[in-house]
Amino acid sequence: MNADRLNPTERPLVLENARVVDPSRDLDAPGSVIVANGLIVAAGPEADAAARPEGAEIVDCRGKVVMPGLIDMRVFVGEPGAEHRETFASAGQSAAAGGVTTMITMPDTDPVIDDVALVDYIARRTRDTTLVRVLPMAAITKGLKGREMTEFGLLREAGAVAFTDGRHSITNALVLRRALTYARDFGALVMHHAADPDLTGSGVMNEGETATRLGLSGIPREAEIIMLERDLRLAALTRGRYHAAQISCAESLEIIRRAKKAGLSVSCGVSATHLTLNELDIGPYRTFFRLSPPLRSEDDRQAMIEGIADGTIDVIVSSHDPQDVDTKRHPFAEAADGAVGLETLLAAALRLVNNGEATLSAVARALSTRPADLLGLPGGRLTEGAPADLILVDPAMPWICDGEKLRSRSKNTPFEGARFEGRVLRTIVAGRTVYEYAAD
Repeated sequence: MNADRLNPTERPLVLENARVVDPSRDLDAPGSVIVANGLIVAAGPEADAAARPEGAEIVDCRGKVVMPGLIDMRVFVGEPGAEHRETFASAGQSAAAGGVTTMITMPDTDPVIDDVALVDYIARRTRDTTLVRVLPMAAITKGLKGREMTEFGLLREAGAVAFTDGRHSITNALVLRRALTYARDFGALVMHHAADPDLTGSGVMNEGETATRLGLSGIPREAEIIMLERDLRLAALTRGRYHAAQISCAESLEIIRRAKKAGLSVSCGVSATHLTLNELDIGPYRTFFRLSPPLRSEDDRQAMIEGIADGTIDVIVSSHDPQDVDTKRHPFAEAADGAVGLETLLAAALRLVNNGEATLSAVARALSTRPADLLGLPGGRLTEGAPADLILVDPAMPWICDGEKLRSRSKNTPFEGARFEGRVLRTIVAGRTVYEYAAD
């Protein structure tokens, strides 16, 4: 489905008696949401008194939450080149079931998304095959090799919403300096994976007592910290817009906090997995828990939660990275990094709310409103005239994650058998229902 070509016969929709959460207005209150012609007509307490469109579908949402659809800023899709792991169609189905209405895809494909024609390919390929909106980030450097910059201006015109080298870190400081300067001239965001590959080396999990006990080589926090410190020095030098794709440790949070206080245009993300799991979850060498950055200590996890609660961490991502049996069914040290996460993104993030560690508004802001702000997108809000990209959530519904029932082509979830509380009941993109929960 092309979310921008709403079927003109689509009925207007009124979601009544809901808890309406719209972080863009600091709104968390009882009310209604009215949708017509693919747009928000009214949302919140004021919508209760607004006229209902003729012929509208009326839904009683008592006990349910209506919030903006999720905008996932870090999604790896196998297509093109590794369709056996994931296609745009299968990723879109996973996204819709998880409440993600916009996927921001990474350029780590074969071929790499470093050319205007490939950005255009994504737009054409996803137009009629993907249930949700798909927007690509383009590569910072050609072939993700960290040497020669891509044509930011042309790629941005073609539809790239930001620039990143995905899983790859740019070790050459001069290249990243030039990229930040170049992107600044276009008002573009540069997203970087802060992990020094030399310090990471052959490490496979967080360096420390647990790694020693398991006999696995460790990745020190300094691999992230040193690269992040360097990047923020370059951001200060260039005054460019810099986003740390994922942080995972307490000291990184403090570095970001200091940079923001200094007035730098910096932001950062954290994965839902790093908010809810730690290095001890690896247990008996479970390869679905091998991630990049690695799961850290419980103190680091608590620091990430604090960063969401106080707004220092801007966005929560799934870091959806499908891997099949050929890359995951190996000894831990030989398995590939990565886990799927589109369908569990919201449920995992809601653990913070259910545990009283963050408000629903703070979590919704990090999942929807802030990503839209950073990327200059019109979604992520329930304001009049905004695209009707929204989700209906039952925050109290319990469910158990069954990896085999995930819609992704790959099943490498670290949440196999996990108990969640909170489920997406309906996902709406441009006023059209693209997913509706049906009990098994």
